[in-house]
Parts: sequence; C-alpha cells; structure tokens
Amino acid sequence: MRDGAVATYIPQLARQDPSLWGMSICTIDGQRVSYGDYKYNFCIQSVAKNTSQLMNAQAFNYSIVASDLGAETVHSYVGYEPSGRLFNEICLDSNGKPHNPMINSGAIIVTSLIKKGMSMADRFDFVLHEYRKLAGGEHIGFDNATFLSERDSADRNYALSYYMKENGCFPSGTKSLREELDLYFQLCSLETNCDTLAVMAATLANGGTYLPSKPQKQRSDREICL
Repeated sequence: MRDGAVATYIPQLARQDPSLWGMSICTIDGQRVSYGDYKYNFCIQSVAKNTSQLMNAQAFNYSIVASDLGAETVHSYVGYEPSGRLFNEICLDSNGKPHNPMINSGAIIVTSLIKKGMSMADRFDFVLHEYRKLAGGEHIGFDNATFLSERDSADRNYALSYYMKENGCFPSGTKSLREELDLYFQLCSLETNCDTLAVMAATLANGGTYLPSKPQKQRSDREICL
C-alpha cells in the first residue's frame, strides 16, 4: 500500500496526498462494500478512456461513443491491439491508426468522435449526462484546477495530436485541435470517488443498466468487454 508514487506529469496531480487509500466494490446485483478513503474525490483521468494504465475515463468515453456510433465506426479510426509502447508514445499502428482507445492517442481520437455536430459546451454536457446516468445520480463533478494544470503541461498530447493530424487520423470536419484537446482534458478532469466509480463499473458490466433502476439502453457485448 505504500509502494509507488503520485503522478507528476501534471503539476496538480503531483500535489495529491499519497497516504490516501480507498476501495469500493459494487456487484451487478447491487451489493456494495467500501473501505478507507472511499468518499475522497479525485479526477478520473484515464479511467475515462474505457478506463490503460489505470481503470480509466477513456473506458467510459469509449463505451459512450461506441454506443452512439457503433463499434465498427469507432474502430475505423482506432485499432484493437496493445501497442507494447508507453501510453503516451508518438506512434501509430501499421494501418496508420492509434493502436487502441486506451492509450492517449486513441483516447484523443475517440474524444474527437463525440457528438461532432454539437458545440463544445454541448459535447461536454452530453458526456457529463452519460456519466451521471452510469453513476445513477451519484457524485460526478469537475476539477477546474486540474483541467487548467493539464492543459498548461500538455506538450506531449499536442505533439501527438499534430502527428495524428499530419497522418489523417482525425475524422473529417475536425477544425480545431485545441478545442478537441480542451474537451479531452476536461473529460479527464471529471471528478468522482471510489464509491461512485464502483457503481459506474458495475453499471457498465450490467449492460449499461443502472442496478436499482428501470432498464435503459443496453450496451453491446463488445462495448462491455472492451
């Protein structure tokens, strides 16, 4: 429990207390147990991806986009396979695409696919609403300090994005890489806690249906597995 170190590649993350520890479990039939600092709020960062090196927001973002556009459409822009490289390495697969949605390059492309016809504010609100549905109305917030800190220290992600733009990775109609990256940083800066995150994971594992609720839109088997 005392091994490792807090992330330092974003200054705001480097300020976190390494002594904090929490764990929450939520089964698909709604049984819940939590220990430690499970109510302490933190930014989900890569949990958003579909949640690479952590259980990431990228997992949830991938699920949302795959549900909206279909997995085949999503994977016309990103691959399926592990890269065997660092999560933020500037590289593409043999087809000229990011290797998968869980590394930074893939997560940025997945973000660019979210409700492309909407304004940036509406795209953010759409994802926030989807997260809150997954959480069954439990706490999902936003940490503006982390967003600003991440944006100010994002040289690698800007380099990745311009490399992908040069290689034609972004969907047609993508106008501003700065706006797309701002949305990516904002989604990484959504805030929750162990207790709520366990509910979100259980909802995803339960086919997208929040456990105590009436049935909602089901996720496909592929979305759940990924």
